[in-house]
This record gives sequence, C-alpha cells and structure tokens, in this order.
Amino acid sequence: MRILAAMSGGVDSAVAAARAVEAGHDVVGVHLALSRAGGTLRTGSRGCCTIEDAMDARRAADRLGIPFYVWDFSERFRDDVIDDFIAEYQAGRTPNPCMRCNEKIKFAALLERALELGFDAVCTGHYATLVDGPGGLELHRASDNAKDQSYVLGVLTADQLAHTYFPLGSTPSKALVRAEAEARGLSVAQKPDSHDICFIPDGDTRGWLAEKVGTATGEIVDRSGAVVGAHEGAHGFTVGQRRGLKLGVPAPDGKPRFVLEVRPVSNTVVVGPKEALAIGEISGGRFSWAGSAPADAEFACHVQIRAHAEPVEATAHLDADGVRVVPEVPLDGVAPGQTAVLYLGTRVLGQFTIDRTVSAVPVDA
Repeated sequence: MRILAAMSGGVDSAVAAARAVEAGHDVVGVHLALSRAGGTLRTGSRGCCTIEDAMDARRAADRLGIPFYVWDFSERFRDDVIDDFIAEYQAGRTPNPCMRCNEKIKFAALLERALELGFDAVCTGHYATLVDGPGGLELHRASDNAKDQSYVLGVLTADQLAHTYFPLGSTPSKALVRAEAEARGLSVAQKPDSHDICFIPDGDTRGWLAEKVGTATGEIVDRSGAVVGAHEGAHGFTVGQRRGLKLGVPAPDGKPRFVLEVRPVSNTVVVGPKEALAIGEISGGRFSWAGSAPADAEFACHVQIRAHAEPVEATAHLDADGVRVVPEVPLDGVAPGQTAVLYLGTRVLGQFTIDRTVSAVPVDA
C-alpha cells in the first residue's frame, strides 16, 4: 500500500512507520504542526507538537530513508479542538480534546488529504488492532491492556477504519517497542511519553481557561441549594473535583465534598458527598459506530467513560433521540461532555458524547 505515516516525534509513531517500511509499503512521513506559536522545547513529558518534536520526527524519517513533510494544520486544530474545548467548558461540560483531535484532525483532515493525494491509508502509533469480522472491519483493543488506546479511537467510522493502519496493536508491551526503536537506531527510543493537554503544557487548565474566557464570581451550593462558598468562574470546575473548592461552610458530617454539577447559565457549582457522584444512567445524541451498527435496539455491552477506566457491564438502548446506557453498577463521577465508548468483548462498537446523567443517589439520601 501507499502509506502516509503520521509522525508525532515520539517513539510509537517512529516504530509504527518503521514497521510499515519493513512490511514493504511505500511510506511517506508527515508531522502535523498544530500551533502557529509552538514551543521550541518540551518540558519533560508535558505537551507535544513542539519544534523539538518536529525535529525528532524528521530524524526518524531520515533514519528510515523515507520522504518527510511538515503540514500546517494549526488553523483546523484551533477551530475544531481548541475552540471546541473552550466552548464545552463554557457550557458546563467536560470535553476530551484527544477524542476531538482524533475525530477532526488525524482521521478526518489528515485522512482526507491523504486520500486526495493518492495514499491508501494513514499509519499511526496508536495501540489498537483491526480485525476482519463477519460484518466487515472491526476495531479491537490492543494486546497490551496497559497501553490500549482503543477508547480514544472510538470516534472512528467504518469508512475511516478502512483507511487506517495500526502496526503496534499486537505488540505485547511498550518496553518491546522501545527496545525495537533502540535496535533500529532511532534517537527517540527512550523519549518520555507525552501527557496532559498538548495545548496547555504547564497543566494549569483552570488558569488557561481564565485567560481565555475571563472570570465571573458565582455561588457554590450544596444539593439542597444552600450557599456554601464562592468561585471566580464555573468553567474552572469539573465533576468529581475535590481540591481547590475553598468552601466557607463545612459539611454537616465533616466529610469532604466534591463537585457534582456545573450550571453555566447561573454560573453555579453544586457540591455534595462522594457517594452522590454515583451515576445510574447516561445518555447522549451525538454518536457513531466503529463498523457495522448493532442489529438490535437494546443490547448488552461494556461501557468505558475514560481512557484508562475499567469497562463496566451495561445495557444500551437505542432510540430516535440517541443512546441511553444503564450500567450494572453505578459509574463514578461522570460529567456531560465526556465520551462513552461501548464495547462487546474486545471490540469497539461505537461511542457517544454524554449529554445527560442520572444520579444513582436521590437528593434527600
């Protein structure tokens, strides 16, 4: 095949490109410039897409003997990922920018351009596997559960899966990938993995949002509506948060309180006991299927609500309004805006953005 290898400058994408070359494919490397004012250097494992990362990707491509290009996707990234991130927080939701980047940038904008230029597929260093199933191509978990990234790929559609290539999915461990990079003479063999939100490399999401949307004093209330504190912007809080609340009124039982809900219209934050974070039902309207859609309107599955959360047995219900999922045991600290990915065994069925949650604990409990 003619393969476009997305090379982030990390060890995974470099080894993925190397395996594509070794498999006999015609490979071209590309690094995506996602910021017009990208930092020159990384700080440890924080952030990505810096000039240093672009240079690391180029060195890897040179080592592999493949053509290499840098494509400017900064405007698309700003519109589809950064602006979406800000808008979601302003709406009282908790977005996942990595999901949006995969959906809008790596497997939409990049794949679209790749196909226009005559490439057959885009190759990435994601840990996931593709399987030819009875209903067509299926997306499955990686062999290494510790590195499995099928959750963040749950946004891919059947058409996109048909043009993707994940060479690392069957690798038993990340240690083997690093050893392979070392053996191939790739300088990124021991480079730290990136984490945190790439466009907020210092990790201060609240401070970053305050700069973008400003501050506005509001109330922090308990489940009964009693005022227990104040804040400088509801956008700075997420469901499940415990630290940084600065409550002026202690809980009657003296136990810590957690953010249960963010109400952007009234600029109010609702707090309560940890047990009130238990969610007995989630639903959403923006959904997609990773392959063939389920045949039944109601089916058993597992639901996963974070990249590294444990999947929970559940029953999914499909109707004209979207997807509704009832877990066998309550989910912990779910917020609107998060992505719920549905699995059948190791197979990714699809995903939806959570619009509504129903507490498993009554208000007067």
